[in-house]
Amino acid sequence: MDPVTATTVDGLNLFGMLGTVLWHALRIGAALQVMPMLGGRSLPARARLIVMLALAGALSPVLPTPPTAAVDAATVLSVMREFAVGVAMGLMLRIAFEAGQIAGELVSQGMALSFATLADPLSGASSPVLSQWFYLAFGLLFFAIDGHLALVQLLLDSYRHLPIGTALPDPAALASAVPTFFGTALRTGLLLALPVTMALLAVNLAFGVLSRAAAALNPIQIGIPVSLLVGLLLLGVLFRELQAPVQHLFDAAFDAARGVTG
Repeated sequence: MDPVTATTVDGLNLFGMLGTVLWHALRIGAALQVMPMLGGRSLPARARLIVMLALAGALSPVLPTPPTAAVDAATVLSVMREFAVGVAMGLMLRIAFEAGQIAGELVSQGMALSFATLADPLSGASSPVLSQWFYLAFGLLFFAIDGHLALVQLLLDSYRHLPIGTALPDPAALASAVPTFFGTALRTGLLLALPVTMALLAVNLAFGVLSRAAAALNPIQIGIPVSLLVGLLLLGVLFRELQAPVQHLFDAAFDAARGVTG
């Protein structure tokens, strides 16, 4: 083989490899864009692009070969399908993090910290400080229980169950996956906040009774610092017991994400 022919063949192989990586980057990039901690506003755009291409390049050799791209309606539909599947899988994990946001919202109201807000990295809006605390706690537990490795396995399984170019599974099952898991996430957020919320409610009721019995006692000047101190102590106790329910929630999120691909 002469040098010109060899160079042409190598160039064609290189373009073929780039096309394969870009096909796989569609679903992977869409999933990472929706997910917290690894995508969205949590990381700069260049960092998200590097992570997406690196992950797609690492997984491409072990994934099924994608179809040959052409400028036609079938290719456009395949691209849209890949984006839809990736967003659906990432949305399940994002809903799991929203459970922590809900728990933080409920606890902050009892601790009189609902007015203390920070910029939310998920939506860009403002949210209570405790919501950000739960968000970071969920993120630390996500990496501590090897959630990032489970994410890679989820992406691998998605391509095996739903290769590029194949039709989506039953739309009814796909449409019911989000409401079903949303109920699970909402229930988990409420149960996480329930012990602290009930304890703070008891503290506020006690100071309300004391203020009625002794008019000289100011419930705002005394009750708010005590509620804040009790809430911080209870959060310290809650954090020690947070791993088991959060891990169960992430397991349910990954199961719901697998249900997207059938």
